[in-house]
Amino acid sequence: MIAQPTAALDVRARFDEQRRGYLAESYPSAATRIARLNALERAIRRRRGEIASALGADFRKAPEEVEISEIRPTLDELGFARKRLVRWMRPRRVPTPPILFGAASEVRYEPKGVVLILAPWNYPFYLVMAPLIAAIAAGDRAIVRPSEKVPHVREVMAAIVAEAFAPAEVALVGGEVDTAEALLALPFDHFFFTGSARVGKHVMHAAAEHLASVTLELGGKSPAIVEADADLTLAARRIAWGKFLNDGQTCVAPDYVLVHQRVARPFIERMGASVAGMFGPTEDARAASSDLTRLVDVAAFDRLAEVLAQTTSSGARLELGGRLERTTRYIAPTVLSDVAYDAPIMREEIFGPILPVLPYDSLDAALAFVRSRPKPLALYAFSRSHRSAERILAATSAGGSAVNDVVMHLANPYLPFGGVGASGMGSYHGEYGFRTFSHERAVLRQTPFSLAPLLYPPYTRRTRRMLAVIDRFL
Repeated sequence: MIAQPTAALDVRARFDEQRRGYLAESYPSAATRIARLNALERAIRRRRGEIASALGADFRKAPEEVEISEIRPTLDELGFARKRLVRWMRPRRVPTPPILFGAASEVRYEPKGVVLILAPWNYPFYLVMAPLIAAIAAGDRAIVRPSEKVPHVREVMAAIVAEAFAPAEVALVGGEVDTAEALLALPFDHFFFTGSARVGKHVMHAAAEHLASVTLELGGKSPAIVEADADLTLAARRIAWGKFLNDGQTCVAPDYVLVHQRVARPFIERMGASVAGMFGPTEDARAASSDLTRLVDVAAFDRLAEVLAQTTSSGARLELGGRLERTTRYIAPTVLSDVAYDAPIMREEIFGPILPVLPYDSLDAALAFVRSRPKPLALYAFSRSHRSAERILAATSAGGSAVNDVVMHLANPYLPFGGVGASGMGSYHGEYGFRTFSHERAVLRQTPFSLAPLLYPPYTRRTRRMLAVIDRFL
């Protein structure tokens, strides 16, 4: 008999424990689910300072940015779900066609069962907690695995989960890649993954082996399109904020900007002013700013440094930034011009503080370029013209979009968040998350007075007459 790896045995034991818990309580009441959400909220609030310290240790992330991008969105998501959970759980009546006279129809939302949440490192707290909140609201059991790249955050989250839940309800597992592989081998009822397209394909393959449903939140090169009539000061400030938030390590950050050639130079100048206003007027001041997060590890730094060097060597011009400090994993907020459409930096998602600015001479050309690439997770349009903005939205496809803003569509819990095509499948946030982790069960309730027996065998002339009536009137 071949011994199984320790990681596989450990996660199998946790999975089996949760499966037993689910079979014993397959439809938790609203009161039970709300109690679990309340326990999670109490644990988060008690460790609010520890969360900020952990993100500071892993990323050198400012406490204010931790609050804005990690803790507050988590608490908002939790409160939104708790307030509306009873309504979400209520069976939804739907119409019944006349041929089913006497019947009533409804859709019931039932838990999928035991779910797996594989989280990334870039927003390591929120991107664990947001899908977990949805899974708890749906009544599921969950095993969550944070990234191994953020050990301090993972330690705090482990304490939060251990305080708030019994292991049969929610379990957090650590470990390296072998643990993730062991988890993917288990027959979860739903796989929820946030990360790269490369790993997303692997997760989807694992889910297919179990005929399980899957949600993939991936990424891609999300464009911003700045029309000639745009408010350039507003566009530059908002794009600068969204691009350099979390040091560019944001899946919906503007990856590159397509700007009308008539306003390309003034837009770049306003980008410089926006960066100076946010992080300091000089390169030294920006390097010393406590408001700039750092890259997650040296590997991320090396990848970006190499692609930046390749791109500038191929003819791109440094308009701002370009300063590199490997020991501190620092790359200055950087803006590039004269970037060719096929430059090295345009081949893959940047995921760092480098912004290529590409001019276009007509909106048709810009839209054709966007359509020639894989569908992005986000697309942003800047224009004073409603017609131009609508034209951009109608001619493109993206997971989500904002007009005259970036990133902020994520802050609305009434909107779904998810990708399309290469940027992912499925969505969550608010009620969309509840539905993602629920099975929509169709239920038809029939009375003794049904027309259906008129169509039962044996098939006679009366059957044919009934079919003719149905064809004519129904």
